[in-house]
Amino acid sequence: MKSTFRILFYLKKNEPKKNGHVTIMIRVTVDGSNTQFSSKLDIHPDDWDVSKGQAKTGKGYRAKNSALNRLLESIKSELTVHYNRLLNVKGYALPEQIRNAFLGLEEKEKTLVTYFSQFNGQYKQKVGTTATQKTYSRYELTKQRLIDFMKGKYHVSDMPVRELNTVFIENFYLYLRNACGINNNTAMKFVQRFRTVLSYARNTGLDFIDPFANYKFNFDRVDRGYLEQAEIDKIYNKAFASKRLEQVKDMFIFSCYTGLSYIDLCNLTAENIRTGFDGRLWIMTKREKTGIDSNIPLLEIPRQILEKYEGKLKDGKLLPVISNQKMNDYLIEIAALCGIDKHITFHLARHTFATEICITQGVPIESVSKMLGHTNIKTTQIYARVVDRKVSHDMSVLERKINSRKRQQETVVVNL
Repeated sequence: MKSTFRILFYLKKNEPKKNGHVTIMIRVTVDGSNTQFSSKLDIHPDDWDVSKGQAKTGKGYRAKNSALNRLLESIKSELTVHYNRLLNVKGYALPEQIRNAFLGLEEKEKTLVTYFSQFNGQYKQKVGTTATQKTYSRYELTKQRLIDFMKGKYHVSDMPVRELNTVFIENFYLYLRNACGINNNTAMKFVQRFRTVLSYARNTGLDFIDPFANYKFNFDRVDRGYLEQAEIDKIYNKAFASKRLEQVKDMFIFSCYTGLSYIDLCNLTAENIRTGFDGRLWIMTKREKTGIDSNIPLLEIPRQILEKYEGKLKDGKLLPVISNQKMNDYLIEIAALCGIDKHITFHLARHTFATEICITQGVPIESVSKMLGHTNIKTTQIYARVVDRKVSHDMSVLERKINSRKRQQETVVVNL
């Protein structure tokens, strides 16, 4: 049952000022309990309508009384907003809580957006060393999504961390799915970043009940896709009259045979091409995203692409990399020209390297994981899948071994 909520304005007549005015007081009542506090406004008692709880207006009364009533109505609206917000978040609203929210006595330094801003400020300083601009932008977007959500759902732009609960998290998730129109996994990533900031708040010493304690993350299994060898060959062998398409093709094929991500391709310099312990050329770099070593033996095709652009670029860059967005736009065009009916993005090349170039050809997943710069085989399993052709090949090898052993046994029996 919803609580009763009332706001009353009255005069504090026992402490008149020198000009005869008295302070207008506010009484907030919820379910019979109330609290009183000053509105910081005053009026002459003769101008006050006790029955209506407002300044008298009309003929013979000061014009400023109408303006005063508008201020009182604004105060009433603001108090109502705080009441509704507390009711939605906590399930109840005490008069003192409403008063404190109105007077700004809540712990402003312990609010969600304050901690988010502090976390993002620290994260921004890591960009270029242990963090990327892209991830920083995602944290900034998450903060803005939370602000928009709170404004729409609770009519506030910030909330104390201690008032957050599992219902708040679930409502935020639903807002992302319904109002923002994003899929489940993307929404889960937003919620994960939200949780990271609350962990940061706890690490600063703030004591609060963790709203994520009983929250379960549910990610949908996604088929990341990859190109088969015949499709890779179509793109590789296609000659493009357009220089921009030819260069994008080269960058994509290079990644298909090295597994480098877009940002790591951007950062590639001559210092990253080294002769390894085995006497062959290797790409030796650290992943921009994680700082983990990624060492990849250089196959013939990517080596030829490097030679194609050798000495032709500025700033020590090895390859003519353009923006990721433009790259993806041109890859759609390339796929159409090559008759490939798949949605191709630059990141698809990394999946193609793991699945088609490596796993399908018998490269152990441990080696693939090392080349991709992963610290966890589970991460590699997202990129690399065991396809039917690989299963067929492995079973053919097994069948040959079994048949060979069977023939050997038959030979032994015959000789006996």
